[in-house]
Amino acid sequence: MTLQRLGPSDAAVLETFVVPRYLTLFGETLLDMFLSSGEADVVHLGCRTGYPDELIADRLTSGSIVGLDPSSPAIELARTKGALIPTVSTDYDVFNAFPTALHAQSFTHGISLHPSNASEDRQALLGELARLIIPQGQVLLSLPMRGSFQEIIDLLREYALKFDATNIGKATEAASLARPTVEGLTQELEEAGFDNVDVDLRPVSLAFRSGRDLMEDPIMRLLVLPDIWASLALEDIEAPMHYVEEAINRYWSEETFELTVNVGCASGRRVD
Repeated sequence: MTLQRLGPSDAAVLETFVVPRYLTLFGETLLDMFLSSGEADVVHLGCRTGYPDELIADRLTSGSIVGLDPSSPAIELARTKGALIPTVSTDYDVFNAFPTALHAQSFTHGISLHPSNASEDRQALLGELARLIIPQGQVLLSLPMRGSFQEIIDLLREYALKFDATNIGKATEAASLARPTVEGLTQELEEAGFDNVDVDLRPVSLAFRSGRDLMEDPIMRLLVLPDIWASLALEDIEAPMHYVEEAINRYWSEETFELTVNVGCASGRRVD
């Protein structure tokens, strides 16, 4: 699972600023689709600082939540928060690759919020969730869908045309198509061993005052830009991203720049 390893300061920034302004967009959709009869054992892969585990626990009378993430400082924050949850037991630990050390068919629910956009990472994630969830258990995957961050992709295309950078043009096209559609994500879940798949799609936008405001925002720095850079798979992104920043300053000099995020959440039930 390709997730950025957060240092102590970045983990704190993510919890303080990124969760309330950005990750809640994905968490709220996931919570709306969460099925529970009051007792559940939940595994959260790529849990970061543990959001939205405390909100899931509020809906349960008993059970457990187990969270895994490659970032030790994020896990420490998740443990601190989890210790304050009264209704369920919590356990958070660091992991580096799939398969995890968790026992197969040990959980009623498996969730992941804003996972890596790489197709192979998503397939590995879904395969591990399918291994861990009991028959008829629920998987919930909430992530940016096709068309998200399109304004940045369009400006990168503009850069490629202006400077005859064909490699960047091809990379931006591939990155744009890498994000799943509703139909594509449904198929991915079904191929991983889930049925009764339902995908909720909610278009939203994030507002930024300038190109610099966008580039320095913790949402962009910690989640969105690393995801875009990984999708582009380019060695040198400094010049193209500088162009994006300056283009935003030019084109939106007298108005707010709004970045599109198509928030999607897929729910499926593990096949018997």
